[in-house]
Amino acid sequence: MFKVLVSDPISDMGIQQLVDASDVSVDKKTGLSEEEIIAIIGDYDAMLVRSQTRVTANIMKAGKKLKVVGRAGVGVDNIDLEAATQNGIIVINAPDGNTITTCEHTFAMMMALARHIPQAYKKTVSGTWDRKSFLGVELRNKTLGVLGMGRIGSEVAKRAKAFGMNILGYDPFMTEERAEKLGVKLGSVDDIVRNADFITVHTPLTPETRHMIGKPQFEVMKRGMRIVNCARGGIIDELALVEAIDEGIVAGAAFDVFEKEPPAADHPFLGHPSIIVTPHLGASTVEAQENVAIDVSEQVLHILRNEPFMNAVNMPPIPANLQSKLQPYFELGEKLGSFIAQSSEGAVQEITVQYAGELAEVDTQPITRYIMRGVLSHHLGSEQVNIVNSMHLAKQRDINIIVQKSHKSKDFTNLVTVSLRTKKEERSVAGTLLTGYGPRVVQIDKYPVDVTPEGNLILIAHNDKPGIIGSVGTLLGNNNVNIATMQVGRQLEGGSAIMVLRVDKGTPKEVLLQLTDMSGLNTAKEIILP
Repeated sequence: MFKVLVSDPISDMGIQQLVDASDVSVDKKTGLSEEEIIAIIGDYDAMLVRSQTRVTANIMKAGKKLKVVGRAGVGVDNIDLEAATQNGIIVINAPDGNTITTCEHTFAMMMALARHIPQAYKKTVSGTWDRKSFLGVELRNKTLGVLGMGRIGSEVAKRAKAFGMNILGYDPFMTEERAEKLGVKLGSVDDIVRNADFITVHTPLTPETRHMIGKPQFEVMKRGMRIVNCARGGIIDELALVEAIDEGIVAGAAFDVFEKEPPAADHPFLGHPSIIVTPHLGASTVEAQENVAIDVSEQVLHILRNEPFMNAVNMPPIPANLQSKLQPYFELGEKLGSFIAQSSEGAVQEITVQYAGELAEVDTQPITRYIMRGVLSHHLGSEQVNIVNSMHLAKQRDINIIVQKSHKSKDFTNLVTVSLRTKKEERSVAGTLLTGYGPRVVQIDKYPVDVTPEGNLILIAHNDKPGIIGSVGTLLGNNNVNIATMQVGRQLEGGSAIMVLRVDKGTPKEVLLQLTDMSGLNTAKEIILP
């Protein structure tokens, strides 16, 4: 008989399947302190929590029988994942349970925005019958731009099609084939910004997506367009949006999320006549709370019964002898994945990982998981991608992963090469570990280099001719961007070449544009590695 402790208020309907299971007994004991949980956790095989209970390393250590901790929701920042892994405890969450709820809230906000419903309601109940001030627009035949075509964005697109809208979608991992099945035309962020009548965002908040819609984007939008954000605060520049509304560029906005929550009392969204706000209600429905509890309960049962399961968010234990050999390559792998993702353009279709040297003799699957985490985290955010679900997320996005091994590794004891193919291009990066120096990038595409993969980097493709390096240094200096180190790679004198600069701080986008406008310089991309 398996014993399950439920330490937070969780939907009764959600955990009913655990209660009904003949091989499981469930105890609901909410509001317990850490000390109280430690005193009893040794009797339990599983634990279900929401966000109130902090599952600490001490709780994990005391849970001698504990096999799984289930989070009825998405975020797992209240669970010590490292301690769980060290103690061989699986941590799972429920990432899909709020998909429909958030999708429907997005559509509710879009409809309210199109027809001025909150404003009209407020004026009517105040005693004023005013039909002239609230002239709305139809959704039919309008172009909806969906930034982020993951689970929620795809569901929004399906419903928008039913309203007769034309869908223009952007997602770094969506293929033309998948878009065609959804009835969506793929475009760039710029395509959406310039052509959409409505824009809704459904991306995670990452350094790449932070303020992805700001003043430069508002300046080229259709006048009278409308914008919705039920994803994450910070994707849209809030102050720039207010300015665009006041200038008549944007007709209105509907936000369920803020850069800082709760917002300050003097936040410009609050009380603005053209902005609708709600207090982060995207997942707040009875059904969503039930769904996440059902999802996590199902997976807990699978784990307890030693059946296949999904949605684990921590690394399964690796044998100690293999762990010591692979551990140094985890960081290298993740950084190679992040580097290649940031240096590439277009939807990812295929990734090839080549292990050469002594690594060819061991199970390198854990390293591959770290590589895929690096690739996917750039677009999906580190909170959504981990070393357990990275392969599953890649499969969901139809990314083909090929692993090759060779005992020959040229000039290195071990060499890891990651090649990425998109519809636009093919790129590759290779790295190794150097004794006393740690991870190094030793080749980018066909160019040999020696780069420490950390900090703020600028990757430049240029023609190998006199004056290029000096011109780059002068331009960066004039923009107060200080160069710490520089690496140049070329194959033939006077041919194509690259340079990799490490700079002291992030490089503004306008400076990168100035670089690409220079004569003899082809591309300039910022790459940020922790």
